[in-house]
Amino acid sequence: MKPERAFIAERTLAQHAPELLRQGPGASELLPLLNRLGDRLARRMAAALAPLLGGEAPLVKATQAKEGDLSTLHGSIATLAANSIFAVGGNAPLFVSVEAEPVLRIVDRAFGGKGEAPAPLPESFPMAAELMIGRMEVLIGDHLSSALTATAGRAAGMPVPSITPLRRDGNLAMLAPFPEDQTLAVLTLEVDDGGTLPWQITYAMPIGTLARLFGFAEGSEVLSIGRTHPLGSPSDMPFSDLPIEVRAIVVDMRIPFSTIANMAPGDVLPVSVARAVPLRVGNATFAQGTIGAVDERVAVQITKAFDDTI
Repeated sequence: MKPERAFIAERTLAQHAPELLRQGPGASELLPLLNRLGDRLARRMAAALAPLLGGEAPLVKATQAKEGDLSTLHGSIATLAANSIFAVGGNAPLFVSVEAEPVLRIVDRAFGGKGEAPAPLPESFPMAAELMIGRMEVLIGDHLSSALTATAGRAAGMPVPSITPLRRDGNLAMLAPFPEDQTLAVLTLEVDDGGTLPWQITYAMPIGTLARLFGFAEGSEVLSIGRTHPLGSPSDMPFSDLPIEVRAIVVDMRIPFSTIANMAPGDVLPVSVARAVPLRVGNATFAQGTIGAVDERVAVQITKAFDDTI
């Protein structure tokens, strides 16, 4: 049926500005910004690492940023490394890895040694190294934020997003920071502290996280931390019968290293049980409780549960 007259709109159709319709920048636009950030980050990290390396600032240079994926990281990161996941702006993942050998040398120097790493390297980090890695995570996040603030090319008026360490694992495969097929932006800092060979600090992130770092709308998919796959219900099979190791941290003490070194059978350590006992799966605290008793057995009564931690 042909209408007898043309239809006329009651009002003018909306005309959207191209800026509103344009998606966030892609890798070709963001990688040059990451290179610029790498140069600033290298200068800041040189000064930041100096106190940990005996006072003399190492030579730090950034390599050319490139695209890669999880297999790229597996090809360059050893079986043992200080691998950490950071949250950018609350939920976008950022991965940072520091080689194990320099971490252990820094720990040795911190305890009065000559800055030597054990040979061969251990299969996992000792507690002293874990504490040092925690200190380095804060240092890495702070200096990345300051380098971002000073990098030209950020979206005008956009604040630097928060960069918060979330979890770590010495084994990259166990950490599983990204899906296998996700495209990543990879930046490497080479650190020459006078040792036999330079060592590396590796930064990797989805392109969407990189866009968020520079204050742009996400140009590609950003997978929120802990949400890289569709969620299943914990009450459904096969998840419902899956055994999970849960740890209740009843006592968390700080003991001088000299005391630990001289400890002998028969020594007594006074302890006080925490009022709020954390319950953990791996490094994630999912609840808190108080110590009590049920049927003549020690029990924990849950007083607080945290959502979205596992």
